[in-house]
Amino acid sequence: MSNVLLRKSYFADAAIPAFTLVKIGSDSSHVAAATGPADVVIGATGEVGPAAGERVDISLIGIEYITAGAAFAAGVPLTSDGSGRVVAAAPAAGTNANLCGHSLEAATALGDQVRVHLGPSVMQG
Repeated sequence: MSNVLLRKSYFADAAIPAFTLVKIGSDSSHVAAATGPADVVIGATGEVGPAAGERVDISLIGIEYITAGAAFAAGVPLTSDGSGRVVAAAPAAGTNANLCGHSLEAATALGDQVRVHLGPSVMQG
């Protein structure tokens, strides 16, 4: 079950699927799907993915379901893949990965929807 403590309303720059990590978009009132570990993730879409230009409530803090980009264990730090899905963070030595939070359960395959404790931070490899 989701347990979101803070949501904020934005507009979508383009269509964003449900359960997807997002970053600030074209300006501070817009969001776009995250595209990798270099993106600063601000939160995630919930059960409804917006079309371009539509208003969307973004989960900023709490527990939210997010689509997995690969299998990973419970309790690992997570970042974004190229499509706004969560993957285990594994930055190379000397590089940073922007984290979106930590997994509360394991993902067994691409496309699983898993509970994530949202909490942005940075991890250095």
